[in-house]
Amino acid sequence: MSLRTDLVTALLGVWFGVGLMIDAWAHTNLDAKLETFFTPWHAAFYSGFAAVSSWIIWQVWRNVRAGRQGLAAVPMGYLAGLVAIPAFAAFGFADMMWHTFLGIERTIDILFSPSHLGLITTMLLIITTPVRSVWNAHDMGARPSLGRLLPALIGLAFATTLVSLFLSYGDALQWRAVRIVEAFSNLDDPGADRLATTLALTNIVLLAPVLLLVRRWRLPFGSVSVMYAVAVLMPGAQTAFENLSILLAIVAAGVVSDLLIQWLRPSGARRSAYWAFAGLSAFATWSLYIGVASATGGGLPGVTELWTGAPIVAGLLGLALGALFLPNAVTPAAAEASPVVVTPAGATVPAGASAPVEAAGAVPDPVDADKA
Repeated sequence: MSLRTDLVTALLGVWFGVGLMIDAWAHTNLDAKLETFFTPWHAAFYSGFAAVSSWIIWQVWRNVRAGRQGLAAVPMGYLAGLVAIPAFAAFGFADMMWHTFLGIERTIDILFSPSHLGLITTMLLIITTPVRSVWNAHDMGARPSLGRLLPALIGLAFATTLVSLFLSYGDALQWRAVRIVEAFSNLDDPGADRLATTLALTNIVLLAPVLLLVRRWRLPFGSVSVMYAVAVLMPGAQTAFENLSILLAIVAAGVVSDLLIQWLRPSGARRSAYWAFAGLSAFATWSLYIGVASATGGGLPGVTELWTGAPIVAGLLGLALGALFLPNAVTPAAAEASPVVVTPAGATVPAGASAPVEAAGAVPDPVDADKA
């Protein structure tokens, strides 16, 4: 698909994702008023679904009109999203029935409702459609521009927000600065254990998508900043942005991670640099988190071991995550190589070159064809 088509898919996915954020805000801040399935917040959410779904279906229909049949009519990377559309609609109907007969969820049960889990899973497949499309695009190369990579960044960042929403009980970005300082100032405070746990979980949720992209491409400057700026929107919506300083600290961490990419040049072929980036990015992110919390929440936490050791633990977890993503160095991305054309005879030639002419009466070797 063209950049324009993928970008439209990603932007309609933004509508879809922002609709969910509005709904999450309503559930958190207007809980007493949510007595029915038919709310303005659900309207914003489901209209986004209608918009992005119609666009995906239109792309397939255009190919059908052009003479393509079956799976050949589905653009590269769009199949999972297409299949998820009717599944999402079915879970939406199930959710309406659930609310009608069993009532509206009020607290943590929202995150464990079977209909909600079905909605979030199918939504993930739909909004990550640009990621799969860009991943397989032949014009990407190993060092794409920020503009060319933007649809994938938007899609994956909004997928991150969905994961953070359904792990809200372990989201460190929803903590206010004052509470962070309080929790790490008293070992008898049960919040100390909970904050330490949420730091570890949120560290993985934020870093894993970045490591996935770094393994695939040399990310242009600004990539992680864009992803982290989108990632803080969901916890911001859930807290009505009352923890703005913490959210801005994460955006600043995205800028630091972009600088680390420029310095270390991590990639699938440079394992040591990749591991170093994973550890240092996590360490920098949570150092900024605690630093900003201390600056805006009343001073350094009282337990020195907690506020000094938490970023180190995050860095070690980042290093471990990097080793899991890239246990061994890989060859440079295949996108750098010339595209290959498969001839009817099963031979392969570089794109743009003339296909070899078969000898009269020659029969293609089925083994060679399979290899090609």
